[in-house]
Amino acid sequence: MRFLKNLRTLTFKELRSLFKDVILVIMIGVVFTVTIYTVAEGINTDVRNAPVGIVDYDRTTLTHQIRDALQPPFFQPPVDVKREEVDAKMDKNEFIFILEFPPNFERDVLAGHKPEVQLLIDATTMTQAGVGQVYIGQIFNREVSEYLNQADPPMIVEPVLNVMFNPNGESRWYMPVMEVGNMITLLAIVLAGAAVIRERERGTIEHLLVMPVSSAEIVLSKILANGLVILCASMLSMTFFVQHFLDIPLNGSLLLYCFGVIIYLFSISSLGVMLATIAPSLPQFGLLMLPVFVVALLFSGSMAPRSNMPELAQTISEYWPTTQFVDFSQNVLFRNAGLDIVWPQLLVMTVIGIAFLIFALIRFKTMLESLG
Repeated sequence: MRFLKNLRTLTFKELRSLFKDVILVIMIGVVFTVTIYTVAEGINTDVRNAPVGIVDYDRTTLTHQIRDALQPPFFQPPVDVKREEVDAKMDKNEFIFILEFPPNFERDVLAGHKPEVQLLIDATTMTQAGVGQVYIGQIFNREVSEYLNQADPPMIVEPVLNVMFNPNGESRWYMPVMEVGNMITLLAIVLAGAAVIRERERGTIEHLLVMPVSSAEIVLSKILANGLVILCASMLSMTFFVQHFLDIPLNGSLLLYCFGVIIYLFSISSLGVMLATIAPSLPQFGLLMLPVFVVALLFSGSMAPRSNMPELAQTISEYWPTTQFVDFSQNVLFRNAGLDIVWPQLLVMTVIGIAFLIFALIRFKTMLESLG
């Protein structure tokens, strides 16, 4: 009971200290609203309003039909471009795609020839260029087939595609949910680590040394207080901002997701405390924390599929808490997985969190002994 009483008192102390820092509280609010909105609306891997230029030496019904098929919201209305202006306009980033039809294009198509059409692409806009050329190719083939009144050739096996969980392939459904997880990771490391260093830099660590509290109680109170604030902010963001304001459908249980966030916060906050016991000052903690966060983020699979990574990278990052949490989030929120499916991720996060906590306690005791 004394342990619980001390833990409660220290947790309330941490919460009071946190909420007195108005800038920090505002930052937490901005992170779970403005940042999520920016990612959802400002960062898009789909083709949206791509500018297209047309160099048409043929000017026939077929070329105009293909031109008219390049429609919003994927493409801006195509603009006529002179051949001698192509290089200058591409250099000025006025167009991502320029489609050039050769003379007698329609006549050659009707004659059964295979005329070549040139598509110039500005590949500096990598996502738009990669996806957009596929869109243009599909539109081109469809319009030529319709113009020739040709049905698709009979197929021995007819594929039937069933796209699950995100039928339109919209990145807007995926990215905000993953960004909430990224912000949980960032704030958990920063707040838990800064809470430890703040005690040392302000000199209040000496007050704790003369109090009848243990190092475990001090560390756990910092993890509990900061984790509680992040948990409330993230769940409010996921429930009201992501699901209702951004109107992103979540297929799974938010209650199960909340349980996973609690375990993940324990794991990643323990990592933050561990890093804080290694770094002697707040600037050095920032320099140490930043590469850890970036590497964990890149290897987690929240920004790019882990299957695209080298096999060695997948092996090294397989049991990182960030990797397990991304798998857990995707399974629960997108695929409506239950506890019977995601329990291995929860178990791994718990074990890793305990390991981080043990190392953090050892380092924290060493730091207290050096100060006392």
